[in-house]
Amino acid sequence: MAGRIEDYALIGDMQTAALVSRDGAVDWLCLPRFDSPAVFAGLLGTDEHGFWRLGPAEPVGGTTPVVPRPAPAQPGDEQPAVPPTAAAPALPADRRRYRGDSLILEQEWDTQGGSVRVIDFMPRRPLAGVDSVPQMIRIVEGVSGRVRMRSALRMRFSYGRVVPWVHRVEQPDGSRRTAAVAGPDSVWLDGEAETYGRDLTTYADFTVAAGERIAFALTWQASHLPAPSTPDAEQLLAETMEFWQDWVGQCTYQGPYREAVVRSLITLKGLTYAPTGGIVAAPTTSLPEDIGGERNWDYRYTWLRDAAITLSSLLRTGYREEARAWREWLLRAVAGDPENLQIMYGIAGERELTESSLDWLPGYEGSQPVRVGNGAAGQLQLDVYGEVVEALHLAHMTGLTRNDHAHHLQLKLISYLEQHWQEPDEGIWEVRGPRRHFVHSKVMAWVAVDRTIKLIEQSPADGPLERWRELRDTIHRDVCEKGYDAERNTFTQYYGGQELDASLLLIPQVGFLPPDDKRVIGTIEAIQRELSTEDGFVLRYPTHDDEGNNVDGLSGHEGAFLACSFWLADDLAMIGRVQEARELFDKLLSLRNDVGLLAEEWDPRAKRQVGNFPQAFSHVPLIDTALRLTACAGAYLSTQQQATV
Repeated sequence: MAGRIEDYALIGDMQTAALVSRDGAVDWLCLPRFDSPAVFAGLLGTDEHGFWRLGPAEPVGGTTPVVPRPAPAQPGDEQPAVPPTAAAPALPADRRRYRGDSLILEQEWDTQGGSVRVIDFMPRRPLAGVDSVPQMIRIVEGVSGRVRMRSALRMRFSYGRVVPWVHRVEQPDGSRRTAAVAGPDSVWLDGEAETYGRDLTTYADFTVAAGERIAFALTWQASHLPAPSTPDAEQLLAETMEFWQDWVGQCTYQGPYREAVVRSLITLKGLTYAPTGGIVAAPTTSLPEDIGGERNWDYRYTWLRDAAITLSSLLRTGYREEARAWREWLLRAVAGDPENLQIMYGIAGERELTESSLDWLPGYEGSQPVRVGNGAAGQLQLDVYGEVVEALHLAHMTGLTRNDHAHHLQLKLISYLEQHWQEPDEGIWEVRGPRRHFVHSKVMAWVAVDRTIKLIEQSPADGPLERWRELRDTIHRDVCEKGYDAERNTFTQYYGGQELDASLLLIPQVGFLPPDDKRVIGTIEAIQRELSTEDGFVLRYPTHDDEGNNVDGLSGHEGAFLACSFWLADDLAMIGRVQEARELFDKLLSLRNDVGLLAEEWDPRAKRQVGNFPQAFSHVPLIDTALRLTACAGAYLSTQQQATV
């Protein structure tokens, strides 16, 4: 069975990513892209659906591994070079960490025979050429003594459904490689230890002594092409570390939360699809928001909203190249059809993201269905226009080279909004219930118009300035009249409704109203009362009404949405409750797993992370809140210094 969601660490090459568990198992890997079918899908099923476990084959920390031994050899099986006297490893590492500021994972086990380290990473691949193939490298390093190790590799293509043809391929130099082929895909295993096949699994048993390093490499290649070249693991390790050091060196943030901010930035970079500039919301599908329930979605696509706010965080911390690449991706994806803007696209700009279910996978801890594709791509979400325009505006304000096509797109988006902002939509949370006049959607429509007015005022761009100023005022007045409950002194989720929505916390952050406005303060306090858990974290919205009826078209409940909880910390700081904001922020930081990663939500009952992992929409507001709290601290110190003078 897969581990808890927070038991995983991310490695990736900015084109796809793998999740590595504490026990040394790779339980999720899609090849060759984020949105390709998984080769290892054990995360959403069992070991039968694919994994690669590498770890000690002897007692760890005084405990003997308990995973069953391989099945008895069958006629025709190759016999192991070393008898399988111990089970495949299944106990967590004693220590794990990323190597410095990188996506290179190191896990260490202490055994009766000594200590061993496994180094996992995916080297950055060229964007073109014969060497532009995904690779996963695993280096076993002896730290002390002598440790018996086992690699157990079970490849299952097409999300665990297809058993490949696994065979040995003789090389001109006399060495042998292991190839796994099924349909259009082939995966090649290279290693310095002898392998053998048993029970449709490829094993390697070997011993590593202190100071020794034994490398394995898994490389994908289209099956009709020649075999990929054998990788040089040590050289690729050095190049990968150098890349991350150079990239992190561009970060301009030097505040007290630097460790958390840098790890979040690295995670966001790891979710970027380098060839196009698209950014996935998460590298996984169907990790449940409600364990055992149906709230399971495919996040391996580029949401305009998520990508836009990701770019905003990257821009504020010194990263302009990612903003330029995303802007180019946006122009290609939208093309000449801004009137039919989708809320999400494929990572290369694909529009067809048909949703279907993989009925052969039991789902993470029985959470079904397992979905691929996402039907929400066809929803109307008017707030997306605001997030996209805000990102384009910030790129312009931070000095990104002018792009006339981007300006033209922005003006066309506002022309569309001018005609459609009064329509109901599905809103930021993609509810699968009726369309409504969601307050957050109207606020973000106001943002889109406001930032476009600023663009026209500050650049050579043309547009009906006076008409759009009137439109901005009209939207603002409409929201304040129809989306505000004067009796309770709070904005509501939608016009005429009573429910609250955590997205209302963004009202002061986008400048719709000032933080000291009584309606803003009232909304913040209402959300704290009605949407906060006992731990002080924030739910997106009530999933059930007072009679217990479902209100969003889905059964079950969900956890506290981490982005919303960061938004609350932001708002508290903005209204002067800075100490309270810091305390909430520190509690949120404590929810990160041991290598600094966050899923989409936190289950306050089970005290565990839930939802797709790691989630860009959680790491972006972490960065934003850290920047705000750092600015608050700077303002406080400046005030104290002035008072002293």
